[in-house]
Parts: sequence; structure tokens; C-alpha cells
Amino acid sequence: MDAAEGLVLAHGFNATRVDAIIAAADASKGAFFHHFPSKEALGQALVDRYAARDADMLELFMKTAEKRSDDPAEQVVSFVEQFAGLADEITSQMPGCLFVSFVYERGPTGVNEDDVIAESVVLWRNTILEKLELAAETRPALAAMDLPALADLVFSTFEGAFVLVRATNDRSHLRRQLLLLQNHYEMLLGVEAPHPM
Repeated sequence: MDAAEGLVLAHGFNATRVDAIIAAADASKGAFFHHFPSKEALGQALVDRYAARDADMLELFMKTAEKRSDDPAEQVVSFVEQFAGLADEITSQMPGCLFVSFVYERGPTGVNEDDVIAESVVLWRNTILEKLELAAETRPALAAMDLPALADLVFSTFEGAFVLVRATNDRSHLRRQLLLLQNHYEMLLGVEAPHPM
């Protein structure tokens, strides 16, 4: 799975051949087909695993933000701050988003990943939106904004930054974009990132 994920991130799902996965994993064709009846089954397993890890990270970072502050606006800023602080580590381990690889190759992959990816996007949106809606209760200017779009800004910043990283071969883009997003949220919400406890 790790070998396959790395190859898909580097080359896309369609361009990644089973033989290349087997070679990268130092496995046999029999071992591959013992675990996955087809390349498409591997693709679905990759998306499922990626979504589960993504959800775990989302939950961990939001729980950390909640421990730092009781203010939902500060929690949103802290949430983004945590990702910005780990951005260089994230891009060294994961130079892109697996979801994007599958979304752009939607037709030819034969993998039915749409529901899993959509659920992941909605999970991010709803987690952040809940905090923004709570923050808007005491911030009238915020209540007038398109809060679902503001919540989606985190996910879209990640994806756009990954494209910049790949296009320019400059890993600093993720950190820089997330720091700008953090600053944007600070200004909109009227808060600064709380100091870690």
C-alpha cells in the first residue's frame, strides 16, 4: 500500500502499473493478487486508507485546538496553525494529495472513490463550519459571510498548495499558503493563534 501510494502520488493512478508497484514493494504478483483481485481494488483500498488517516488527523488537530482555547474562533485559527507548523514535514512525507490523483483521473480509473472523497471533503467542511457558526454567534460581521465557503477554504488551500509544490518543486508553498490562511482567519475572526498549553 505504501509503495503504491507513493507511485500514484508521483505518476497518477492510470500511469502506475501493477508491475511497478510489485517492484517497489519487493513483492510477487501472486502476493499482490492475493490481497487485491484487481488494480481497481487496490485503488479503492488506497482511497479508503487515505480518507481514514485524513479523518484521524482532522480530529486530532481539532481536539488539540479545543484544549488550547474555549473560543471557537481561536480554535479555527489554532487548527490551521498546527498544520502550518507541520507543513514541511507533511510535504516531505506526502508530496501531494491522493484524492486529487483520483479526482483528476475519475473516468478511466474504474475506481468508485467518489463517495469516499466527497465524504472526506464534507467532514472537513462541517468540522470547521461548526466552529465558524459558533464564532458567528458573538461576531455579527462573521454571520453575514458565506460560512460554508469560508470553511472550505482550508481544504482548497491545501489542494492548491500541493499543486504549487508539484509544479514548482518547492515544498515551502504549503507552509507559506497555510500561514497566509492562518493570517486571513485571524483578521476575519479578530483573534490570534493561542499559545500552546
